[in-house]
Amino acid sequence: MTNQPVKYLLICFFLILVVGQVTAQVDEICAESGNTPSFDSPFAQVPYIYGRIVLKGLDPGAKLPDVTISMVDSQQSTNRLTIGKSGNYCFKVKNNGGTLIVEVNGVEAGRRSLPSFGPAQLREDFEIFWTQLQKSVPPGVISAKSSHPTNPQTVELYKKTAEAESAKNKEKAIGYLKEIVLKDPADFIAWARLGALYFGQNSLAEAEKAFRKSLELKIEYTPAWINVGMIRVAQKQFGAAVEIYKHAAELEPKSARVFQLLGEAYLQAKQGSLGAEALNKALELDPRGMAECHLQLAHLYQLAGAKQMAAKEYQSFLTKVPNHPDKKKFEKFIQENPQ
Repeated sequence: MTNQPVKYLLICFFLILVVGQVTAQVDEICAESGNTPSFDSPFAQVPYIYGRIVLKGLDPGAKLPDVTISMVDSQQSTNRLTIGKSGNYCFKVKNNGGTLIVEVNGVEAGRRSLPSFGPAQLREDFEIFWTQLQKSVPPGVISAKSSHPTNPQTVELYKKTAEAESAKNKEKAIGYLKEIVLKDPADFIAWARLGALYFGQNSLAEAEKAFRKSLELKIEYTPAWINVGMIRVAQKQFGAAVEIYKHAAELEPKSARVFQLLGEAYLQAKQGSLGAEALNKALELDPRGMAECHLQLAHLYQLAGAKQMAAKEYQSFLTKVPNHPDKKKFEKFIQENPQ
């Protein structure tokens, strides 16, 4: 039988080995973003969300599509990264909770809710099936009906833009996009991408100018409308955001994401009933992809003192996301508030 000191040393060795492997993974992936989690103070417990986005079904010789991942935290602050060939991403988290959203060529291809509390480093990987995304667009995303003809004069500039974004050089990427719209002023997609980069730098006035230009060229380009709505939310003009998302919902009545954003804007505008209606519409369009709407509804009902209704939403959420990190907390609330 192994004596206690030896057993203790074996356990310590195993823990060091596992922690070392996890730390190596974090550092390997986060290094691309200029982050080095293992160098952070162990007492600070700085949280990181990191992982890899794998695009399956893409021809080896084909051009890599524009893949981005956004992290919208619990305070509605948005951080966006453009994904390079490695597929790696890494965010340093300021506020717990929130949502990760993956987009391919401007079309939402995946999303995941983040726990309100958890380990200092959390890994979330995504598998995106390119062939399925090309054949049909899920009901929870924006349709890809708006496209702009390829311009030979801007192809190389688009490539340089993607490389600059992958290198986290936003200023360089903005410079290339400015060249693109100079050579092809009618490229509404480039104008919208320029606006998104300005928005990521919190240059709201410049972002709004770029989105306005995009919409002047293509008034029904929904991604631009959505970003303008986000600008209004950032400016705390929630009533204006509601009107913008209502218009986006008219343009994309099958988009669950639009209705979720509309619901959130209603809630921030203190219009709970309309917010609940929009969130339920998002769930109707995409029951599993919009599962986090159950949590938003539960929070709304808790604030209103309707604990049994909140418990019902938590139960519905756990049915769809049974392994959520907050599962025990939700189950405790359900038990304390039986229907």
